[in-house]
Amino acid sequence: MESEELIRQIMSEVMANLGKDQVAFAKKPAAASATGTIDRSSYPLGERMPQQIKAATGKPLSEFSFAKVKSGELGAEDFRIAPETLELQAQVAESVGRDTLARNMRRAAELIKVPDAELLDVYNALRPYRSTKAELYGIADGLESKYGCTVNAAFIREAADVYEKRGRLKAE
Repeated sequence: MESEELIRQIMSEVMANLGKDQVAFAKKPAAASATGTIDRSSYPLGERMPQQIKAATGKPLSEFSFAKVKSGELGAEDFRIAPETLELQAQVAESVGRDTLARNMRRAAELIKVPDAELLDVYNALRPYRSTKAELYGIADGLESKYGCTVNAAFIREAADVYEKRGRLKAE
């Protein structure tokens, strides 16, 4: 099935079911380990501990409904994940030995403060042959000083060093 056709089918089903009873998920008790961190028994977080899940705007998960989306009460900015939620996801990932995923979640949590346009600029600058080492270090310094993105800044500096070793930097 073609993507556009699939999207049309899904939208058709959603529109056909507007106004019908909402599906409700039974809330399960939150589960935390003895150390107070979240573990695999806490997953999925939205079902097991919805009271701790908030949007980046601060709205709790309990305030999200299709009706509020339709009425305009919830906007696109309300659907951005909060750094705290990503940290909870990172703790779940660590509890099952997915350390790389946990590190990625924490890097993502740092980047929530960075405007989308600036993130796109960083992404483009990190592509091979797009930036000099000095430019990448400058980007890292800016993310660190403007937004407190220390983990991502170190990651970009490391990428600049690797690009230098592999000959992937823009010629000066």
